[in-house]
Amino acid sequence: MQSWGPGAGIYLGKGLFITAAHVAGRSWLTRPKIAIAGAEYPTRVIKEGSFEATDLTLLSVEEELLPARLRLRRNSICTDPPTPGQQVVTIVPGSAVRSHILAPDRLPIGTRGRFSTVIADVARTGNSGSGVFDVKRKCLLGIMSRKISQSYSRPGTRKTETRDIAKYFVPASEIAAFLPAHLQL
Repeated sequence: MQSWGPGAGIYLGKGLFITAAHVAGRSWLTRPKIAIAGAEYPTRVIKEGSFEATDLTLLSVEEELLPARLRLRRNSICTDPPTPGQQVVTIVPGSAVRSHILAPDRLPIGTRGRFSTVIADVARTGNSGSGVFDVKRKCLLGIMSRKISQSYSRPGTRKTETRDIAKYFVPASEIAAFLPAHLQL
């Protein structure tokens, strides 16, 4: 796991890292670096999305600068869409946390169409940019993007509270479509 700023990212292979666009920010201004085991590496932005559109940014580091143990890794992108109940693991700095895919009907009506790929266990499953992996196939299902919360009024009081319901992740199909065609992973 690579951490920078307020979020994380996932190494795809060949010096390429993917994260949520809002983690990298406006890269011309933030000039994101990748931190691995205390060492920082400068990045080159390959493609930048936006929080409200495709919440992804693809960064590149000169592969020969990376530690050998990382250069040897390749994370494949899943080709099958996630299904409700499917077991997943989110890779967060320092650990892997098990969760499962939620059915869209568990979300508030106004969010179902927009955020159809969500996982349960909001508190432990990592922040933006963390990877969501298929437990069985060991492929990247998505990149964590945002929490989905719902406000409600407490009965008998005038207090409004917010309850976290799920976490949305940008699905593998969007990641595959986002990657430039000339990149073969």
